[in-house]
Parts: sequence; structure tokens; C-alpha cells
Amino acid sequence: MAEIILRPATLNDLDTLLSFEQGIITAERPFDPTLKPGHINYYDIAAMITAPDVEVVVACAGAEIIGSAYARIETSKIYLKHSRHAYLGFMFVKPKYRGQGINQLIINYLKGWAISNNITELRLEVYNDNLPAIKAYEKVGFQKLLILMRIGTGEI
Repeated sequence: MAEIILRPATLNDLDTLLSFEQGIITAERPFDPTLKPGHINYYDIAAMITAPDVEVVVACAGAEIIGSAYARIETSKIYLKHSRHAYLGFMFVKPKYRGQGINQLIINYLKGWAISNNITELRLEVYNDNLPAIKAYEKVGFQKLLILMRIGTGEI
């Protein structure tokens, strides 16, 4: 395996990152019946790349971008011990590179970025039935905290 380099994303990476976003959406559609049909976007990736409170990172094997994620500093609920936390999202690793610790490298990079911004709490969301993702996050130390439940009014 080629050496994996992590670096902040640039606007030159946008086309690749947009394709990663569609990969995430395709993988998550089976878990979420509330997603609109057809083409959708979760993120404004260009705005995230240039935002001062967001770090978008890419993992590269040589010249090939093989993974991505972001950390965004958010204000926490006033009743929590921490006033701010880093919310992680946009986790994607190309299928042929999965299972090689790339996700762990990315999360550790973002953890370092959060620490450098005096953030002591990392949070993320994952679909309850997305067992491979849950396993990957637990492997790097995340713990389940809360389950979001829903019901559509047409289902009552």
C-alpha cells in the first residue's frame, strides 16, 4: 500500500469530494426513508473548505484522493459540560481502501485539529442500522450515546 498522506482539502479537490458525497448518499439511502428521491446534496463543500471553523481533510495515496471527512466547531447545548464540540461528518473512504485503517487516520487527524482549537469533545451521527460504520467508529473510541427516533405523520 502506498503511503497515506492527510492534508486539508482545497477547492481543486471539489470534483472528487462531490463524487464522495454522492457515494455517502448512495450508501445511506437504504437507512433513511426520509431522503428525497433523485439527486441531493448534504453539504456545501466549497463553503466548508473555506470556512474558518471547519476543517475538511482528504487522505491521499500518491496523487489519488482516497478518503475525506470534516470537523466543524459547534456551540454545545448550554446544559453540557463542554461549551463547544467538533462535529464530524463526510466520512468516506474509497471501497478498495476500506479496512486498512484510513478512517482511523482521518479521525485522528481531525482529533488533533480539534485539540489545537481547544475542543475536548468530538461528536458524530451514524444510522442505527449502519453496522459497518458503527464498528469503525467504536474501533477508534466512539461510544453510542443517543438514539434519534422518528415517525411520519402518515404513519400514525
